[in-house]
Amino acid sequence: MTSTPRPESKVDAVLSGVSETALLTLQVRASEARRPDAIIDDPMAVTLVDKIDYDFAKFGYARRQDMAIRALAFDDATRTYLRDHPAATVVALAEGLQTSFWRLSTHAGGKFRWLTVDLPPIVELRNKLLPQSDRVEVAAQSALDYGWMDRVDPTDGVFITAEGLLMYLQPTEAMALITECAKRFPGGAMMFDLPPSWFAWIARRGMRTSMRYKVPPMPFSMSASEAAKLVDVVPGVRAVHDVALPAGRGRVFNAALWAIQRIPLFDPVRPAFTLLEFG
Repeated sequence: MTSTPRPESKVDAVLSGVSETALLTLQVRASEARRPDAIIDDPMAVTLVDKIDYDFAKFGYARRQDMAIRALAFDDATRTYLRDHPAATVVALAEGLQTSFWRLSTHAGGKFRWLTVDLPPIVELRNKLLPQSDRVEVAAQSALDYGWMDRVDPTDGVFITAEGLLMYLQPTEAMALITECAKRFPGGAMMFDLPPSWFAWIARRGMRTSMRYKVPPMPFSMSASEAAKLVDVVPGVRAVHDVALPAGRGRVFNAALWAIQRIPLFDPVRPAFTLLEFG
């Protein structure tokens, strides 16, 4: 008699609040990566979803492009910085269950280093799920605990990502974080994304992706034109770039994406993807 093999044990994911959004974005990226016409190659995201014991259905509809396009935009900006600073340190603030390092690991000769900064429950989950690398260091703390900055060697350059982070901070916290990064890492760069004010307003009033999941409040928002003024407001910011999103899937979708990013009329209603250069 042949025994039936037991299924591989899964890892429990017990997250709440803003940290739980890491599971939502992971699910959407993995769902996109599974498609035959996927716009993102992210096998690690697929692996993680399959390893995690969690009711992903609570988030509702997952077949959407937005999280994959956001990830690709951050990947492109990181690659551009690493082209000129191949041995830089990439700092991923509130990284959640992003799998960016594995999409980028061989770029620039694989010489860059990576620092993950996130809260202890997320770090514990990442340690259970993700392979180890001697190029990846982890700081189990809030991005607002600036102690992580002491672990960064800025000699070869620093690229800081705040993917899906700043909108969940209070405005004073978000601006203080940007200001401190600019102060501590001259010659470095930072990229972040923010929702338009109308979207943040809805989120603050209880936006749902399904009957079982409510999106956390988003206290901070900023339009692309407002972000452009950071060069005049934050000491150490020498340039601000409005980052164009990469193409997605579908002719109509891409035509709309092109228009909304280039016609000034849409500036107040579209998300801002902003790249700061520190001087």
